[in-house]
Amino acid sequence: MKRFSLVFILVFFISCKEETPKSSLDNLASLDVTLSVPKPGEWLAEHNESGQTFKKYTQIDLVTISEKRKVIYIQPIGNFSSEEKIVVDKTVEYVGKFFQLKTTMLPLIPEEAIPSDKKRLNSGVEQFDASFITHKVLPKLMPDDGIVVMAITAKDLYPSDDWNYVFGLASYQKRTGVSSFNRFLTDNDYTLCLNRITKTAVHEIGHMFSISHCKHAVCLMNGVNHLPESDTKPNALCSECLKKLSWNLKYEDKKRFRELISFLNSNHLVKDALLLQKQLEALD
Repeated sequence: MKRFSLVFILVFFISCKEETPKSSLDNLASLDVTLSVPKPGEWLAEHNESGQTFKKYTQIDLVTISEKRKVIYIQPIGNFSSEEKIVVDKTVEYVGKFFQLKTTMLPLIPEEAIPSDKKRLNSGVEQFDASFITHKVLPKLMPDDGIVVMAITAKDLYPSDDWNYVFGLASYQKRTGVSSFNRFLTDNDYTLCLNRITKTAVHEIGHMFSISHCKHAVCLMNGVNHLPESDTKPNALCSECLKKLSWNLKYEDKKRFRELISFLNSNHLVKDALLLQKQLEALD
């Protein structure tokens, strides 16, 4: 009887160990930067989130690609200047490299398509209802081969009447989201604007692939309350969130890193390119 119990315990121990898949991305853990104690007004000072471990991620009913559904669609909404159109085009390119999936832009939706009762003025700035776009507009536009649809607009956004604004919003269930770069353009610096909108877009699409806000380390998937807090976050995932995305989408990690580094360098986003270069080198 004792021998049987010992064998049972051993089998149980081995089974538990096998529950969490190993990854070469574990090598990147030494590069993770510990989150500091949140300051008043920052996301974690105001939102009590439990976090999401890699193990927990592998055990949920997550959104993933299939032979039928594996294309990311970007849906532009409203008017754009010529410079803003370039930012949108580059964001489409970046999203494709980030998720290693075909990413296609849909025909533009004019501002007039948003009903007047789904717009408001906030301190003189016109805003679109992000929840309406995410839950009502975009699901109807999802192509048959689409895995997610992300809208991009130059208009400011609000998620509900009791919020001033959001940079972006996503629905896990509907696989839709919207991002705005209305607050991202400072002193006509379109390089900084590109950095900010690409971070927001892939953050929201990350949610659509079932990745929760990160509490593991400083990470692209950290929640943020305002622009100064957002600017402290890298355009890079921590080792834990990298493992989630790689495990889900099954892409080749080194190829992804190289393509992202090339994009960041060619668009003068050198700081994040150096961070990704360190992560790439840590894989070896």
